[in-house]
Amino acid sequence: MTFTLLNKPSDPIVECELTFVRRSSIDLHRAKKQHRSYAHALEEVGAEVKILTLNEEMSDGVFIEDTAVVLDELAIVASMGTPSRRKEVPAVAAEIRKYRETIEIPLPATLEGGDVLRVGRIIYIGETVRTNSDAISWITETLKPLSYKVVPVKVSGCLHLKTAITALDEKTFLANPEWIDLSSFEGNRVIEVPENESFGGNVLVVNGTVLINAAYPRTIQRVASLGFRIKAIDISEFVKAEAGLTCMSLIFEGMP
Repeated sequence: MTFTLLNKPSDPIVECELTFVRRSSIDLHRAKKQHRSYAHALEEVGAEVKILTLNEEMSDGVFIEDTAVVLDELAIVASMGTPSRRKEVPAVAAEIRKYRETIEIPLPATLEGGDVLRVGRIIYIGETVRTNSDAISWITETLKPLSYKVVPVKVSGCLHLKTAITALDEKTFLANPEWIDLSSFEGNRVIEVPENESFGGNVLVVNGTVLINAAYPRTIQRVASLGFRIKAIDISEFVKAEAGLTCMSLIFEGMP
């Protein structure tokens, strides 16, 4: 069973952290409606969804993905690269402990879950403004006994690794090549997003269905032409908060 943890968007989301995009007005009512639709879409593709109401005073609390990396054997509790977001972590970690043993990554290593892309036993980690080389080294050593291979990826021009690239299956990736060093993905098939859909590389695959931002029709067409099952979702208000489809969920398979 695929479990998915979501956290309701809070009113302060209108003051969210931004790094590479300009601030524009977020329609709070519409954002909450889109979040409900997002949850419903996950249920429709077979995920068991639990919606939390944590960190209601925090502007970025809805972006629960950044707080942890949940693997089959354990969960790594993040040391957020954005100091203002570190207060989000304890409440989410307490919830995760219902499902996994947790370990905490120590500062000065900084890690946000949006920089971690797991594909089978390979874990790609982006070195970004939010995740540093200390974190990559720490995770490499920590996960070595569990036989995970950690692959560092240089990222520039976007917030997180998964802003630029996500996996459609274990050998096929969807990417914006302008933002990452694709040499880390040699031996795999990389599908490039259309030029005018820079953020189209962030998709969420659940039980064989590819959830894609409805704002990127050419990306949708390109992925569908490869034979993947598609579900388009409107997350326009969250895009204003520099977010993608993966940002709003922690997804993992059952109990260890």
